[in-house]
This record gives sequence, structure tokens and C-alpha cells, in this order.
Amino acid sequence: MNMTKVNHFTDQQTEIAKISKALGHPARVAIIEHLLQVNACICNDIVDVLPLAQSTVSQHLKELRNADLIKGEIEGNAICYCLNENTFELLKKYFSHITAKLILQEGC
Repeated sequence: MNMTKVNHFTDQQTEIAKISKALGHPARVAIIEHLLQVNACICNDIVDVLPLAQSTVSQHLKELRNADLIKGEIEGNAICYCLNENTFELLKKYFSHITAKLILQEGC
């Protein structure tokens, strides 16, 4: 039986890893960038700008939602997606902390 050692990591480390995994596909990065441009849209709007099938876009949206990078609100028969500001704030703080530490260090 395989046992994971997830309990050896902090909640923040686990959360950053989950978010990073979701961002690990260029289509998902493209979706994030599209949502930055349009603020909010439905799946079909994203299908119109990406060279992917609707089912593939839906799967990528699901992964982004599972990582809390985007949120969706039901509008009629569709879900309108937008970025989750709280998750991007978490990423900003995390990478700002790393950047500040790197500035204080003198090389490897």
C-alpha cells in the first residue's frame, strides 16, 4: 500500500502545490489570461478563442475551479467564470516573500 507524506507539509505548501499543478498546463494559463482581459465569460466564449474542443475547455475550467483559481456563477443555462481574487492574492504574497528573501541573499 502506498502511503503519502502529505501530512508532513504545511497547509500553505499543500495549497501552493495544488495551485501550481493547476497552472501547469498552457491552456489553463491561456484561460487565466483570457479572463484577465474580459473579466468574466462563459465556457463557449473561451472555446471561441482557444484551439480546443468544448469538452477539453470544460475539463480545464474544472481543474482551475478545483484549485480555486477561478469561480463560477450560474447564469441561466451557463456558468459565468471569473478569477478568484483571494487565490491570486495568496500567490502574490507567497512569491513576494520568496522575492524578498532572494534579494537579501548573496548568490548560491
